[in-house]
Amino acid sequence: MECRLQVRGAGHTFTPPTMLFSNLDIDVQAGEVVALVGPSGSGKSTLMSIIAGWQKPTAGTIVLNGVGRIGWVFQNPHGVSGRTALDHVVLPLIGRGLSRAAAERRGREVLALFDVRQVEDRPFRALSGGEAQRLMLARAVASAPDLLLVDEPTAQLDIHTAHTVNTVLAGLAQSGAAVIVATHDQHTRDACQRVVDLADYQDSVL
Repeated sequence: MECRLQVRGAGHTFTPPTMLFSNLDIDVQAGEVVALVGPSGSGKSTLMSIIAGWQKPTAGTIVLNGVGRIGWVFQNPHGVSGRTALDHVVLPLIGRGLSRAAAERRGREVLALFDVRQVEDRPFRALSGGEAQRLMLARAVASAPDLLLVDEPTAQLDIHTAHTVNTVLAGLAQSGAAVIVATHDQHTRDACQRVVDLADYQDSVL
C-alpha cells in the first residue's frame, strides 16, 4: 500500500485555552516533499511529534496509511565520530537484510544522490556541517522510511552550506517516501513541492 498521511481537524495546546494551531487539515502522499513553515512557537516541531506518534493532539485525528516505518532527521546531525560516511548508510541497509557487499553498492548510490559520495571514506568527525547534514538525509533514505520528517535542516548552517542541503532536497522525493520538512528558511521552502503554513491555522485560535 502506498504511504499516505491524513491530518484532519488537528489542534494542540500546552496551556489551555490557548492553541498553538487548530482546524489543521493536511494530506501528504508518497513522493511528495512538503514544507511546514510558520513563525517560531507556531508548533512545527510539535506537529511533527504528533505525526510521529510521540504526542497526541488536543483535537483532531492523524491517520497513517501504508506507513510501517517513520524516519526523523533532527536539526543537529549526530553520527559516530570514527565511523566513515559509508558506514553510516551501510548499517541500516544491512539491517534491512542486504549483504555487506550489496549494502555498500546501494550505500554509494544513496551517498551520490545527496552529493556526498566523494567523502564516503572520511570519518564523521572530519565532515563539514553541510556534509554531515546531507549524510543524515542519506542515512534516513537508506533506512527506507515510508514517512520522513526533517526538522530545520539548515538552521545551524552558514548560507553556502545551507544551499548545498537545499539543492538535494529533491532527492528525498526520489526515495518514494512522504516527506515533511519543518523550516524557517525561504530557500528550503522553495526547494519543496508544496507549503503548509501554520500561520494560516492560528486565526481561529482562542
